[in-house]
Amino acid sequence: MSANLKILNKQNLEPEEYYLDAEKRLEGNPKQTLWMEYTDSTKQYFVGVWRSEVGKWKVRYTEEEYCRITEGVSIVTDEQGVAVRLEQGDEFVIPSGFQGTWEVVETTTKRFVIYEMNE
Repeated sequence: MSANLKILNKQNLEPEEYYLDAEKRLEGNPKQTLWMEYTDSTKQYFVGVWRSEVGKWKVRYTEEEYCRITEGVSIVTDEQGVAVRLEQGDEFVIPSGFQGTWEVVETTTKRFVIYEMNE
């Protein structure tokens, strides 16, 4: 069996644009755009680029996610009220089980890698 190298390039992909469900939104109705660059055969591992307009919403992670902010400013706040400001160049991991809010202060783009455990 041969494994081939996968070159990641969102320019060759059709973006998926969407809006969050009303029950998640806290401020605004930001358009979000997703370029899914890679999904493995088990549908547990994903790589891509995400962009969001200004807004704030509730988050609840069931997956592990590595992110690198490539543009903009966001503030992620946990359930205890601890807020972290994220800007271009920042890299971070959001663990499975994290709950809180994500606020986009300036249109934000991030590169992400997600691992979703099967139950």
